[in-house]
Amino acid sequence: MTTLRNSQPFLSLHTAVVLLVAFVIGVVMGTLAVLADVPVAGAVAVGLTSAGTAVPVLCKLIR
Repeated sequence: MTTLRNSQPFLSLHTAVVLLVAFVIGVVMGTLAVLADVPVAGAVAVGLTSAGTAVPVLCKLIR
């Protein structure tokens, strides 16, 4: 088995943390929307929107 030395990671730690937290925020918001009797398509839209808007905020907060 050959290992690559001096290779760069696919994502930096900062990017991975920001995307992971944004994903969790999106899932939580989508779940809350479903529990509030929003249709599934609307809940998906809520989750995607909240995750998308959380990325720039988290990028500035997590430094």
